[in-house]
Amino acid sequence: MANSFSSMQRKMILREMERTTYDLLVIGGGITGAGIALDATTRGMKTALVEMQDFAAGTSSRSTKLVHGGLRYLKQLEVKMVAEVGRERAIVYENGPHVTTPEWMLLPIYKGGTFGRLSTSIGLKVYDFLAAVKGSERRKMLSKQETLAKEPLLKQAGLIGGGYYVEYRTDDARLTIEVLKAAAAHGAAAANYAKVEGFLYERGRLIGAAVVDQLDGETYRIHARTIVNAAGPWVDTLRELDQSKRGKMLQLSKGIHLVIDQERFPLKQAIYFDTPDGRMVFAIPRDGKTYVGTTDTFYHGDMARPRMTVADRDYLIDAIHFMFPTVKITAADIESSWSGLRPLIYEAGKSASEISRKDEIWQAESGLITIAGGKLTGYRKMAETVVDLAALRLKQAGQGPFDPCKTRHLPISGGNVGGGNQFPSFVEKTTRIGEAAGLTRAQAERIARRYGSNAERLFAILSSVGQEAAVHDLPLDLYAMLEYGLREEMVVKPIDFLIRRTGALFFDIHAVRRWKEPVVDYMAGRLQWTPAQTEAYRKELEMHLHDAVIPAEEEDDGECPGTQ
Repeated sequence: MANSFSSMQRKMILREMERTTYDLLVIGGGITGAGIALDATTRGMKTALVEMQDFAAGTSSRSTKLVHGGLRYLKQLEVKMVAEVGRERAIVYENGPHVTTPEWMLLPIYKGGTFGRLSTSIGLKVYDFLAAVKGSERRKMLSKQETLAKEPLLKQAGLIGGGYYVEYRTDDARLTIEVLKAAAAHGAAAANYAKVEGFLYERGRLIGAAVVDQLDGETYRIHARTIVNAAGPWVDTLRELDQSKRGKMLQLSKGIHLVIDQERFPLKQAIYFDTPDGRMVFAIPRDGKTYVGTTDTFYHGDMARPRMTVADRDYLIDAIHFMFPTVKITAADIESSWSGLRPLIYEAGKSASEISRKDEIWQAESGLITIAGGKLTGYRKMAETVVDLAALRLKQAGQGPFDPCKTRHLPISGGNVGGGNQFPSFVEKTTRIGEAAGLTRAQAERIARRYGSNAERLFAILSSVGQEAAVHDLPLDLYAMLEYGLREEMVVKPIDFLIRRTGALFFDIHAVRRWKEPVVDYMAGRLQWTPAQTEAYRKELEMHLHDAVIPAEEEDDGECPGTQ
């Protein structure tokens, strides 16, 4: 039975959670928690999920936005991980072609560089084999001339050639939201801005959590037979709350990305390159912009608000100058940026970029299951492992039986488009429906690509209440996305919509500045905010706009960007 994922029903969902005993309570609404909730509910477990911020507000909206196979980990001989996450890429793509797209990546090879022509050729061939890459996407080795034809902006001095291979670009936040919507459609209950501030015990065993609504301070006691801590950078905070933080622990690493308009940085081709100090950096064209990242530095600051520093920004600008010497980027060209934290598992003596991205599961005496580390690409397999463990625990307690994992061939919300091969024809057909609803072709196509098989739900909104857009000074497409976000994507605050549901603050910051007031005013009316709430959410949005552009002078980072 489907559960609501509406902003207007959020309080009702929390009240229902308090009245129910769940098989599984997931703490953390990033991609890891979302994947666990979907896997568990489709196996027949009564499942709930709570997130203290917005869904995907932490690591899962701040990544390099690639579902990639981890070529760099082959260099570190992480063969098993390369094989597993490499094979998962195609599964993630087929289950949601609207949020994941194959993208050819160019790895330029330079005389004296990290990658030699022979080692790159062999490495990519091994990568193709381990990741079971399909024939049409297997690696190609390019000459110097072929490499420059793919990307003329590359540094020519010392260029030998290039490796050409496929990665998958994603919208990480929308992937998370679509997985959560699928979980809700299969019966999971989920709420954002619901923070676990205490655990409930019976004879030393966990039986639930005290969850505080961050919007009004109300507390809910949610009971569950099994609890999974999937809180990303905050997993150790919850282990401390459970008094079970022993043995291994997290080491946070910060990564930042810069966004530059294509008029200033007209990159044609996604590039993966090494910097003079040996760090690997991506430069990727997307939606009329080029974004570049990432840095990799130990982090000890505010986990909820990691920020770009002057040193971070200048490191990436220097990397651009190094690889694209004719593109004279300056700080004034940076339109936007984002900063995120990777929750790595501490390894003594290793730098941030050397620490393994493997995931691990820890079990406490209280019964708390913690999933730590891991990569976006491997979210579905991580979920399968965690839910297998939960199913075993529940079976031993006399619950179940539960079905085996069903997510390998399960489309996420919006993913019912006939698979990757059929997606282009789906977009063409759906775009025509959007045009008939009053949108321009460009607007309709953008909605078809972003929302997949849910696009017609947005077009239906326009057919029924589209006249409201002009009343509220909103463009037709933005109105449809905002109203749909309130009805079906649990948009609670303006930043939820403008960062996580649309990515606009990163990739169209000028539009955010233009439409922020009508968006805030419309949400205030729909969600019945007080003047004080409206002003608080407006200020919060302004803070995020500031952080995206203005760097912090210094931060409590453990090392300089790019330190090995």
